[in-house]
Amino acid sequence: MRLLVFAASNSRQSINKQLITHAAYELKANNLPQAELVFLDLNDFEMPIYSIDRENADGIPHAARRFRETVADCDGILASFAEHNGSYTVAYKNIFDWASRLPDKVYQDKTFLVLSTSPGARGAASVLKTVVDSLPHFGARVAASLSIGSFGEAFNSSEGRLTRSDDIAALDEALAAFASALAPSTD
Repeated sequence: MRLLVFAASNSRQSINKQLITHAAYELKANNLPQAELVFLDLNDFEMPIYSIDRENADGIPHAARRFRETVADCDGILASFAEHNGSYTVAYKNIFDWASRLPDKVYQDKTFLVLSTSPGARGAASVLKTVVDSLPHFGARVAASLSIGSFGEAFNSSEGRLTRSDDIAALDEALAAFASALAPSTD
């Protein structure tokens, strides 16, 4: 089982990257030891800002096709979304906009675990709601979602782990729901 893991941020010091990396390793250790984790960096998919004029003139960039191929080659997706002014980061939105111009739905019926975090107490809850509400329209099945507020208090960056028992329990529950949604049906 191949699982795609990414932070929807292009920051090299992304707290969402720290969170999703921690979540992926917890999932592998406690729920899906056989899983192959494939880490994706949005910086590897930089493209010109999407516009219909650019698409008509130059076509769809190869990076958008690579993104879609990467999605196609996985069984599930773990993503943590940074919030910029209450919405997606421009880096993620641009990749998504280009990838959505290709045939079929961007996320190709993949199962998702969606996380978000921020330095503030709301933990990027606005973007998390937007993501959870919109992903099904683009071929994703959201198995679980979780927002972690006040990242600096909730996460020990030097140890790469959550520190608050409520957050640890909530992440464990979300990971179990995601793993269960990925399990083959026994019917």
